[in-house]
Amino acid sequence: MTDGEEIRQEENIVVEVQDLTKRFGHFTAVKEVSFDIFRGEVFGLLGANGAGKTTMIKMLCGLSHPTEGRARVAGYDVVHHPERVKRSIGYMSQRFSLYEDLTVMENVEFFGGIYGMKREELKKAGAAMVRRLGLEEIKGRLIRTLPTGWKQRIAFSVAILHRPELVFLDEPTSGVDPVTRRRFWEMILATAREGYTILVTTHYMDEAEYCDRVAVMAEGEVIALDSPEQLQETHGVTSMEELFWKLTRGESMITNRDKR
Repeated sequence: MTDGEEIRQEENIVVEVQDLTKRFGHFTAVKEVSFDIFRGEVFGLLGANGAGKTTMIKMLCGLSHPTEGRARVAGYDVVHHPERVKRSIGYMSQRFSLYEDLTVMENVEFFGGIYGMKREELKKAGAAMVRRLGLEEIKGRLIRTLPTGWKQRIAFSVAILHRPELVFLDEPTSGVDPVTRRRFWEMILATAREGYTILVTTHYMDEAEYCDRVAVMAEGEVIALDSPEQLQETHGVTSMEELFWKLTRGESMITNRDKR
C-alpha cells in the first residue's frame, strides 16, 4: 500500500477502536477489543446474548465510559467529546426507538429536534422521508397502530434523518418474522450504497452474510474479524452458523433454528 493509499484509508475511518475494555466490578463485559470501521461499510457485531455487543454499542455512542482503551467515532473521542459523538450518530434499537403515543410525523419532528435540525431542514427531510416510504396515508397515525414492518422502516428512516456519520442498529430485527427481516435488510443495504456507514449487532447467523465485514464476539472478546466469505473459507465451513458454533465450541446462543 502506498503512502497516499494509507492516508485515504485513514481519512475513511469512521470508527476507531483500540484495546477497548469495560468492567463492572469483577466482571469484564468487553475485553481489549480493537477494530476500525470504514465509510460506507456495513459492519456486523455477531454474537450470542451476553457476548458484549450492546455494551460495546453503549461505549461507542458515548453513553458508557470505557474502563481502558480508547475509541473515536466520526473523529471524536467517546470519553472526551461524548456530546459531539451523539450528534454525529443515528441509533435504532430492537424496540425501534419510536414513541408509540406519537404520530409518525410527531416522531419525525421530535427526533429531528433532538438531532439539532433546523426547522426548514427538518421540514424538507421529513417530506422526503414521507415520499420515499410512501407514508402519505399513514403519516398522521399513532405509531402503536402500525404493523411491525412499518415501525421498523420508519424508525430506521428517523435514525438517518439528520444524515449521521454512523448509524447504530442494535439487534433491530429481533422478534420479527423472516420476510420483514429480509425487507429491512434490503433497506439497510440500499442506504449503505448511498454512502452511510452502518454498525449492526445481531444474533441471527444469516444476517451476517449481508455485512461487508463481521466481528464475532464471545465472552466480551472479538474472536474473529473479516468478511463473511473469508471467515468461512479460513475456518473451512459453509455457513456463518457453522462458523459461529465452531469458534465458540457450541456455547449457548440464539440461532435461526431456535426461532423457527
